[in-house]
Amino acid sequence: MADDHIRYDILAQEALRGVMRKVLAEVARTGLPGNHHFFITFLTGAPGVRISSRLRERYPEQMTIVIQFQYWDLKVSDTGFEIGLSFSDVPEKLEIPFSAVRGFYDPSVNFELEFDVKTEEAAAPEESADETASIAMVPERKPEAKDAGKKSKAEPAEKAAEAEPAKGAEVVSLDAFRKK
Repeated sequence: MADDHIRYDILAQEALRGVMRKVLAEVARTGLPGNHHFFITFLTGAPGVRISSRLRERYPEQMTIVIQFQYWDLKVSDTGFEIGLSFSDVPEKLEIPFSAVRGFYDPSVNFELEFDVKTEEAAAPEESADETASIAMVPERKPEAKDAGKKSKAEPAEKAAEAEPAKGAEVVSLDAFRKK
């Protein structure tokens, strides 16, 4: 196989992270439109992630946050975002670089982005050739009966951190679109 000196895999990851960046920047400016809301999964130990020691202790590897009803001070930059969220009624400020994000999911339209995130100890040169980003349309998840009437409270972050995308989702790798 020929060497990829252009590094299409990295360019594709950056482009898809740009989708997430643009969406969050728009939400920071105008608020969440319609029923849109986001599940964002990130590595808590990735470089540049700033969370409280309490959250880092509880989620030492990764964490999923929900941006829906209760959040504040969403600020988006070229490299990441800051957001205020409440965890067990304790307000927290989180700073998350886009490079730490593993997944971005909007269940209102069944849209999901998944990213490979390299940690410092796992970032070996031979692994970078396998780095891919993917995009998927996920089957709609029905809310549980206990959540059906919820209007004013955000899903607790503890439950969100344990949430997983719907089973049976079809993830389409960018490799599927390459000419052979």
